[in-house]
Amino acid sequence: MRIYLPATVTELGDPDGLVARVVHAVTPALRAALPDEDEEGLEFAAQLLAADDSLDLLGERPDAPLRRVVVAADVPQEAVAPLADDDAAPSAVRLLTAVPWSDVACAHVDEVAAAEDVTAALAGDEDAADRLADRDLLWFDVGELARLAAGHE
Repeated sequence: MRIYLPATVTELGDPDGLVARVVHAVTPALRAALPDEDEEGLEFAAQLLAADDSLDLLGERPDAPLRRVVVAADVPQEAVAPLADDDAAPSAVRLLTAVPWSDVACAHVDEVAAAEDVTAALAGDEDAADRLADRDLLWFDVGELARLAAGHE
């Protein structure tokens, strides 16, 4: 199962991989919420919802670089469980295990220039949040993530 894991740039440097948390995936609830979307559109929707959660993570981790990060990984179906939260996004599921880098396909990351909008969005600026929603995240191969975490990208 492909999951979209909200993260921070700092976490990309952890040699042990990424710890369990709420992630996003193409779920039956997401399919029901977006019945006209094809598989690619559903995956993109899950990725965008993970990017929103990454912004929330940045609000909790002021030491992290101000770039949203979404890590795409492939995990067994039994590595995720439904959420018991009625307020959760329709794509949200609970990841039950850590994700090693060997299970990661790639990461999608804001460009450095997005930092100003990230800061403003975290301060409640809705226009900045809209600009972030319109930004395309940059694609990084899993082999590039340690360099990115070290500040070399």
